[in-house]
Amino acid sequence: MNRLIYADNAATTPVSKTVLEAMLPFYTEHYGNPSSLYSKGREAKKALEEAREKIAICLGAQPNEIFFTSGGSEADNWAIKGVAYELRNKGKKHIITSKFEHHAVLHTCAALEREGFDVTYLDVHEDGLVRPEEVEAAIRPDTALVTIMYANNEIGTIQPIPEIGAICQKHGVLLHTDAVQAVGNVPIHVKDQNIDLLSLSGHKLHAPKGIGALYSRRGLRFSNLIDGGAQERGRRAGTENLAAIVGLSVAIQEACNGMEERNARIQGMRDRLIKEALKIERSRLNGDAVRRLPGNVSLCFEGIEGESLLLLLDLQGVCASSGSACTSGSLDPSHVLLAIGLPHEIAHGSLRISLSDENTEEDIDDILALLPKIVTRLRDMSPLWEQIQAKEKNTKQQEAQ
Repeated sequence: MNRLIYADNAATTPVSKTVLEAMLPFYTEHYGNPSSLYSKGREAKKALEEAREKIAICLGAQPNEIFFTSGGSEADNWAIKGVAYELRNKGKKHIITSKFEHHAVLHTCAALEREGFDVTYLDVHEDGLVRPEEVEAAIRPDTALVTIMYANNEIGTIQPIPEIGAICQKHGVLLHTDAVQAVGNVPIHVKDQNIDLLSLSGHKLHAPKGIGALYSRRGLRFSNLIDGGAQERGRRAGTENLAAIVGLSVAIQEACNGMEERNARIQGMRDRLIKEALKIERSRLNGDAVRRLPGNVSLCFEGIEGESLLLLLDLQGVCASSGSACTSGSLDPSHVLLAIGLPHEIAHGSLRISLSDENTEEDIDDILALLPKIVTRLRDMSPLWEQIQAKEKNTKQQEAQ
């Protein structure tokens, strides 16, 4: 195959042409500082607030509830640490999260544990879903925050956030959701879905890297993470990255418009890929087949190493991953797959394909033509696969006797 198939959109996406075109004038013509009082500054401030309003509309929020950050990781850190520091003086030092969150959440919670906070890590079931009743059972009088991701970045399962949010409201506990993978891919309305804080990132939806946002419900008090200036209404210091902010607003607007029709096409490709890939011997789909992101395909193949699978796909021009790009340097199996109960030897053989509106049916045809051949080739070289086959043969012989 002599063409590139990009199928790792959960890791990052290319900046769209319309987003790039919207950004360029803010590097060359409208380069003013939004905090400056003269005309170029006022011009920049106007563009900043218009971008804030566009993002708010797509989330069902108010403009003054949107704060710009450098990305999803900063937004996660700010939400979790900000609430924790604000409420500890009221005796609330307990946080609830799940075992398969993004490391931006898990490592933040671990850092707070080292400062004396107590964190409950909820189990995740085999279907890749957190149970609302288990969230409720974990809530204590000193619980400050529940932080559950909207959609998992590896297996794509969409969590019951509205139900969890309703439980949090009932008990007077705040809900934060890392929605980095969800914004632009599924409809989100923060008010209707009982969300107090939400993190998002631009580079997952055809905006540039290095820009994100935190939604914070109006009136919510939480500590600053970055001090030093009066930007973002005194909540997040640093001159705003105006070009990237404009790009983010255009990208979110594009993603929200026509989402239903676009998702139907992407989901059709996803389902065909899953159906045909599962015909490969000893393969499995990770997570619920229905409650998942439209473009997410997460598979495991017994008897092979996921890294070898990725390298051979790459040699054929297919860009995919075995899990989160943030942990791609690790030789350990995915904490997400272990959290849903997969043994190490199966979790090692994982493949994540994440599709976008730029993928085509021809891409799916080519991936399906390559995948069985590569899996077979790797299994032919695998001692583990020999052991699996020998064990299966012995089992059949014993059953026949």
